[in-house]
Amino acid sequence: MSPQEFSLLLFSVLISVAGQFFLKTGAMKLGKVHAGNIINLILNMITIPELLLGLTCYGIGAIAYILLLTRVNLSVAAPAVSVGYIFSVLLGYFILKEPIPLIRLVGLGFIVTGVILVVWRK
Repeated sequence: MSPQEFSLLLFSVLISVAGQFFLKTGAMKLGKVHAGNIINLILNMITIPELLLGLTCYGIGAIAYILLLTRVNLSVAAPAVSVGYIFSVLLGYFILKEPIPLIRLVGLGFIVTGVILVVWRK
């Protein structure tokens, strides 16, 4: 993977992770869904700026990913995108104050190792 391809991958991942973050913050404003309020909550989704921003970030991330796929094999790009999990966990920990159990850290280590092995080129 060339530096330009890696930059496009990283942009796609980071903007998608930002989308996840904004969707989470918007969902916290939305409240919990149950059978009695599902229709009302779905209608209220368009009034929450964080949800709209999250969806916009996802759209931009998808466009960047499509551009990446014009240059990189799917067998490399798709696994490499999993580094987004690491960024999501870090955002959850540092901003949303979510705990990171040891077993999750081990799993993240496997993801990093797997991505390195997938994108490694001699």
